This record gives sequence, C-alpha cells and structure tokens, in this order.
Amino acid sequence: MSAEATTDDSAGILLVDDMEDNLLALEAVLGSLNEPLVRARSGEEAMKALLRRPFALVLLDVRMPGMDGFETAANIKRLDQTKDVPIIFLTGTEDEPGYAFRGYATGAADYVTKPFDPWVLRAKVSVFLELHRKNQQLERLLTRQRADYEEVSKRLTALEDELTEPQRAQVTELRHLLKGR
Repeated sequence: MSAEATTDDSAGILLVDDMEDNLLALEAVLGSLNEPLVRARSGEEAMKALLRRPFALVLLDVRMPGMDGFETAANIKRLDQTKDVPIIFLTGTEDEPGYAFRGYATGAADYVTKPFDPWVLRAKVSVFLELHRKNQQLERLLTRQRADYEEVSKRLTALEDELTEPQRAQVTELRHLLKGR
C-alpha cells in the first residue's frame, strides 16, 4: 500500500527487516488488521520512510547489515517527529540474551523473538494501533478546544473594547477574584 493513500487515523505500521521471508510473514500475520503496511529493507530505508510519513508503530529486526536495529531505534528516538513512535524489536531466538535489555534501553516498547506466535504479535500490534487512534482523537479534540478558546478570547476582547473605563475596572477586579479561587 502506498504511503500517500493513508489518513491520519491509519498511520500504518513500518516493517523493517532485511529478509524478504520475514517481511512476507509479517504481512501475512498483520494484513487482517487493515492498516497500511510499509516495508523497509534496512535501517536507512526505515529512517527515510519515517521522515516521509507518520507511523503508529515500527516492527524492527535487530540484526541487519549496515545500520542494525539498535542503531536504527536510537536514530528514531533522537528525532522530534519520530521519538514517540513505539518500536517492537524482532529477533531470532539464537541472539544474545543481552539483546532484550539493549532493546529496551534504546527505547523499545516490546521485544519479540522469532519465530513468534502470530496471535500474540497481532494482539500486541492491535494495542499500539488503538493507542495511536486514541492519541489522534485527543489531538483533534485539543485542536478544536484551542480554536474555541481563541474565538472566545477574540469575542471578549471585542466586548471589552466597547466598555467604559469604570466597566473595564470592574472586569479586571472580577478576573482577579476568579484567579484567587
């Protein structure tokens, strides 16, 4: 699915793995979620994709040539526009036990070993997608509230401009009383 065809509510999932079979497996498991799935075959590709569009979640392989998963995660967390994107690390069971600690230390939200249980991975991803949707709703609500506040402020300013000096003094006094509460 193309990055341009998405909306804010379906920010999508970035799948980062250098192995085609792993990407196909992730797409098979997550396809039923009806969210855009965007592939990246390297840490460099992942960073470019993240700078082009928003994502609800990144599924990131630990072991990749060039920029590995840990370095990619550190770069994701360094950028203002991507620092809050949750990362689930994916790694083989033969990897070092310290990888999980290192993954969490670089800001991972979760750490899953391959082969993974498709139901568990889909459930975890679903939770992050729902959190993303709720955050989007909150952002829209805050934007509306800010616009409403600005409109009320403009109206009050216009009304205050029509007041006489004694009336303005009363308004100022009332504001001080309200702030004291």
